[in-house]
Amino acid sequence: MTAVLAEEAAVVPVATARSKPWLASYPAGVPAQIDTGVYGSLVDLLNEAFRKHAQRDAAICMGQRISFREIDRLSEQLGAWLQAQGLKQGDRVAIMMPNLLQYGVAIAAILRAGFVVVNVNPLYTPRELQHQLKDSGARAIIVLENFAHTLAEVIDATEVHHVVLASMGDLLNWWKGPLINFAVRHVKKLVPEFRLRVGEGRTVVRFNEALGHGERLHLKKPALGPDDVAFLQYTGGTTGLSKGATLLHRNVVANILQVEAWFQPMLAKLPQGMQLTNVCALPLYHIFALTACYMLGARMGHLNILVPNPRDIPGFIDTLRGHKIHIFPAVNTLFNALANEPGFARLDFSELVISNGGGMAVQQATAEKWLKVTGCPVVEGYGLSETAPAATINPLDLRAFNGSIGLPIPGTEIAIRDDDGRDLALGERGEICIRGPQVMAGYWKRPDETANVMYADGFFKSGDIGIMDERGFVRIVDRKKDMILVSGFNVYPTEIEQVVSLHPGVLECAAVGVPDAKSGEAVKLFVVKSDPALAEEDLMSYCAQQLTAYKRPRYIEFRADLPKTNVGKILRRELRSEGA
Repeated sequence: MTAVLAEEAAVVPVATARSKPWLASYPAGVPAQIDTGVYGSLVDLLNEAFRKHAQRDAAICMGQRISFREIDRLSEQLGAWLQAQGLKQGDRVAIMMPNLLQYGVAIAAILRAGFVVVNVNPLYTPRELQHQLKDSGARAIIVLENFAHTLAEVIDATEVHHVVLASMGDLLNWWKGPLINFAVRHVKKLVPEFRLRVGEGRTVVRFNEALGHGERLHLKKPALGPDDVAFLQYTGGTTGLSKGATLLHRNVVANILQVEAWFQPMLAKLPQGMQLTNVCALPLYHIFALTACYMLGARMGHLNILVPNPRDIPGFIDTLRGHKIHIFPAVNTLFNALANEPGFARLDFSELVISNGGGMAVQQATAEKWLKVTGCPVVEGYGLSETAPAATINPLDLRAFNGSIGLPIPGTEIAIRDDDGRDLALGERGEICIRGPQVMAGYWKRPDETANVMYADGFFKSGDIGIMDERGFVRIVDRKKDMILVSGFNVYPTEIEQVVSLHPGVLECAAVGVPDAKSGEAVKLFVVKSDPALAEEDLMSYCAQQLTAYKRPRYIEFRADLPKTNVGKILRRELRSEGA
């Protein structure tokens, strides 16, 4: 009898994510699927937004507002100018600036002209910038003049032939804002000296000059489809060089509609027809803000409060004062910094309904403090540059911190797999794998790297180890890759090690992530010297010249040797456990 029961039990299928248990946990009103074919391209979505919300303000920055109608007009002018430079459909155009009104115009201009947006961190070092411009093959760049000195150092080694120089005051109405006028004059003094050579096929113009020329031109409407490339969103690589996640128009359109579907039941509780205000403090060059603020804001007609420098917490709070805030996307470090600033609690949170956290793990203490101050819970989600970005989000009516990254959003499947690609039972640890219309087409010109992260059935390997429970909630428990997550930014040890190993005083080195109360993780560098005189400050100074701030080591430890396998591979995991 026992043997028969055992045999019968053996044929009962193991419960895995393939049964989609998350659908039973969906909030009321959230559909299981979305219609990704409603727009042929992102340009169709933007054109509709510009018509539908023409009378609304799209963004405010430094006290100056810009409407959807104005973005429509100005982006046509800038797009027409770019086309007139001889750029062909599919050519890449980089944007290198913080959150300013010009950013929204630039994104729309590039896409509407049929080109591909390459978002660039304006704080990149020359080495980092040169790699991204060369790898993407960008032929033009729109750069804030404050960072043009970095471009000037490397432009001759790239294919960039056309430079549009933006300045802080380009779109500001001087006669309306004496304080803005003063602020811009002050910032102007902070522009480092630079020299960009013109001629021999290179064009250098001011942003407003390009707009003026474009006003006399006609924007040719490109024939764009869902499978055309919209963005190259750069992320770290196993080779130590960042690689571009190729996001097609349909990938980004899908994620906008997926997130909108998840948000709608909560937003429906607000008065019909009111314009929602979104805090855009995360940088628009980061995929989180790009989709959650700019693109979703266009689709739904939101007003984005653009914050160029969110590290200035008192200034940030002053920027928010007087606004009714409805949606607040941020990473844990920003939530924590604001919630612990006394002046923040005096702002008006009476209409704040969504505080969506992503980019890095939200800590329980931060979530509890934020809820106490604002009355709105932080709802954690999860995604990557490769998924445009959202893959999972917690229910928005969640009132208590649950340590989960949420449920797969509409049209998204999550599988938990072992190293051989087999689906694991619910409750078992394995790699979080993602399939859905938002998953990238692959890494730009890197078929080998693409093959490493994609299964034949369309699932993308996230590199994170997680568990899915019987209700479909996913929790991250470890990281398969050696990636370090600093304030929501990916840092890859190989890149740091390659840079540091070029220092003449370094024999060998290894970089790992260690816990950090402020940024979630910080970079710790273990170094074996070849020069006994090498000091910590020497390496810190060297790294400051070669790596953007979030990639720089916070800690350096010198050692006589590093732990290795029997074939000589450095054991980062062992160092990580020691460094913690």
